Amino acid sequence: MRRRASAIAALLALGAALAIVAGAYATPEWAAAPAAQSGSDAASVKCGKTRTIGFMAPITGPAASIGVQQNSWAKYYVSTYNRTHKTKVRLQTEDTQLGAPTGTAEALKGAQALGGSSNVLGLVGPAGSNEIVGVTKTLQDAGLAWVSGSSTRTSLTTDGTRTGYMFRTVPPDAIQGPTAANYIAKVLKYKRVYIIDDQETYSTGLADAVERVLKAAGVSVTRDGVSQQQSDFSSLIAKVPRDTQLVYLPWQLTPKAIAFGNQMKAAGKGSVKLMGADGTFDDSFAAVGSHVYDTNFPLNPKSKIISGYRKSHGGKGDFFGSPTYAAVQVVATALDKACANGTATRAEVRAKIRATNIPAAKSLIGVTIRFNRNGDLSTAKKFGLYKSNGNIFVPIPG
Repeated sequence: MRRRASAIAALLALGAALAIVAGAYATPEWAAAPAAQSGSDAASVKCGKTRTIGFMAPITGPAASIGVQQNSWAKYYVSTYNRTHKTKVRLQTEDTQLGAPTGTAEALKGAQALGGSSNVLGLVGPAGSNEIVGVTKTLQDAGLAWVSGSSTRTSLTTDGTRTGYMFRTVPPDAIQGPTAANYIAKVLKYKRVYIIDDQETYSTGLADAVERVLKAAGVSVTRDGVSQQQSDFSSLIAKVPRDTQLVYLPWQLTPKAIAFGNQMKAAGKGSVKLMGADGTFDDSFAAVGSHVYDTNFPLNPKSKIISGYRKSHGGKGDFFGSPTYAAVQVVATALDKACANGTATRAEVRAKIRATNIPAAKSLIGVTIRFNRNGDLSTAKKFGLYKSNGNIFVPIPG
């Protein structure tokens, strides 16, 4: 599991006001219920004493470090729910192997398995934006709604393709991107930035958002890309001018970002600042050096849910995975409501998810969990900024 700072102070700045971009994110609150797509969409299922939630995450593979966290937080919700409810929930887990050469195929296989399982009425995941693009048709054809705790590409919810089916418990790149870019341009006041995406949906979308804001602020931006499968970055690093002030890496695979940072130092370019994104928010990346920055999802530092998780996980916060707890909470709450009469359909569960209204007091993200018509949170509009102290990421006041 990924190593996290043990001090709860590492979250204290997450409530601070950061740059907000309304853009595609600000939309009316509700959408009409989508039409039934198949027989499974309207098939009535006896809920019974145990309800099944589909769960898709990279349990193994290059992105396992985030998948393990998401899996741990999902299981933590299930354990706390089952201790306090007569009815129980269980996870039916599919490993997507995000970042592996066969990752797309594995995600599709998992979506097909969950879509074909009649007891699965709602789904949590997938983790990656590119995975969601690949499984959209399969899940929609099965009538399944899904709630992701980490996919941030803005267009996933704003292009209208998944309205009424996809929801997420994290803000989109329309907020994360400008948060990072405005800090680079307005606080650090850097004028020469090199952006390298990893050629996947999540990464290119976030890189686009940052590049757009930086250029508008008069920053000179060079853009490049590299495959997730690459490990030797020497030729790419050779292209980075020595007067570059910061390299922005919106990557999904922390080990790759670590390798890049270490190879930069070996090439004599260790003075160039690095900034990752939520996909690399891990203290193992912070350990590359005190010149590393990052962003991460909003959380409530005073949440009893977080303190309870840390107590049961050896003090670890595993904060990247925490929005997955919220995603499972959303689906489980929807199942409770849809199953009130003993049976439910996938269409009913979609409608209940769409009408989610979990109060802030019961939410570890610090705000009421409520979705706008696109499936985005209508309440959480902040990203936290962090800087490494050489070992761990600590919040940047603001």
